[in-house]
Amino acid sequence: MAKIEWAMWANEQALAAGLIYLTGGIVGVAGQFRGWQFAAFGIAAGVFVCLLEYPRSKRGKGTSIERSGQYCFTVCVKSFGPLTRNYYVRAFLHAALCVPGGFMLATVLGCVCLGMASLIYLSAAIHGEHWEPILHIETKKRLGESIKEPPQNPPPRPPPELRRKKADNLDAAAYDNPMSVTINE
Repeated sequence: MAKIEWAMWANEQALAAGLIYLTGGIVGVAGQFRGWQFAAFGIAAGVFVCLLEYPRSKRGKGTSIERSGQYCFTVCVKSFGPLTRNYYVRAFLHAALCVPGGFMLATVLGCVCLGMASLIYLSAAIHGEHWEPILHIETKKRLGESIKEPPQNPPPRPPPELRRKKADNLDAAAYDNPMSVTINE
């Protein structure tokens, strides 16, 4: 049975939650709703979560595809060491950041999504996962270097014994049909 990599799910959920939290905070501050200070906190928390969650972690097995422009964020996140590498820390950090979002309607959805991401990170931590940075881009062997000589005929390519001969001799240049063709009436 394949092992589920919970951290991948948590990363996608937390990034989406950060964007939702940020959007709710902007709506709350722009609308000057009652308790707009919670919305201002939602903006700051949403930006922080997005910056923390943008770099993907290296997968345990298989290929790790990094997001475009992830490298500079990866270096920043890696510089904090065990604080950002440990998923228990991320789970409790996200849980703490989502609490103020519950006091305002504009940020409630971001609060709920960030709480779910916190639970998924807690599951990842219990299963022994941790954040590993993707620091280099693996270069793949170019396809053109592996081909010695490109094919001469366009597809479909018949077997060599049935290939077209030179047109100097028209009788010899024609294909020989290995099966007899008869008209059935």
